Amino acid sequence: MAIISHKAQTTRHRILGIVNEKDLQIVFSDTPGIIDPKYKLQKIMMRSVSSAMKDADVLIWLTTIGTDPEDEQDLIRKVKDHKAPLMVLINKIDLSEQDKIENDVTVWRKALPNALVAPISALHDFNVQMVYDKIVELIPEHPQYFEEGELTDRPLRFFISEMIREKILKNYHQEIPYSCEVVVVEYKDEDRIVRIKAEIMVARETQKGIIIGHQGKMLKRTGTQSRLELEKYLQKKIYLELFVKVDKNWRDKDDTLKKYGYN
Repeated sequence: MAIISHKAQTTRHRILGIVNEKDLQIVFSDTPGIIDPKYKLQKIMMRSVSSAMKDADVLIWLTTIGTDPEDEQDLIRKVKDHKAPLMVLINKIDLSEQDKIENDVTVWRKALPNALVAPISALHDFNVQMVYDKIVELIPEHPQYFEEGELTDRPLRFFISEMIREKILKNYHQEIPYSCEVVVVEYKDEDRIVRIKAEIMVARETQKGIIIGHQGKMLKRTGTQSRLELEKYLQKKIYLELFVKVDKNWRDKDDTLKKYGYN
């Protein structure tokens, strides 16, 4: 449900993923990564992180092989103050050697002695079932929060805009992806095709030309990649139109941020 990229700060919203099994419901909350906020959008992102941590029955800290706990002291102090059980998952161990993996586990256990520290490979499904079983063991009993069959708290248009934003993260560099917001302005589900119109909002006029590219080639590439991804997601032919508009300094405007779903 959450988009991915190699760039930092890919996730902007708190996104819920709901797992329903017999006599069991788990609500996973994916949040933005913790950063030192520079503008209002990032401040709102950090508020959502704090809210999610307060609500959590289990905290999962997903890190990667080779990350040094010494570089994460601010976050370590925050999780140490939290009463919920903590799991530190060291991902991408398939990219490392056994002695390095063992060293990372030892270092993290020393930094957070009360945490369950586990090496995993999400790509190769290594230790993923173990993590899931441990979550089931740790979560307390609650009334069911969501109806059976619900997968998330987000509407379809949100995921469409996120998939387009994922391609922007892939195709553009430096500040450009972080200055963009995608808004779905029209969604028509017809018999044989879904017609979607979306606007890519940028913070400055100069960024508009970069998004469009020479002879519109960059925007066309982003649109083609987005359309193919959306066809897989919706299992239907897609007609996608992308438009680029300037919403000057939108990341620092309270009313605009609310309009774009940042509360």
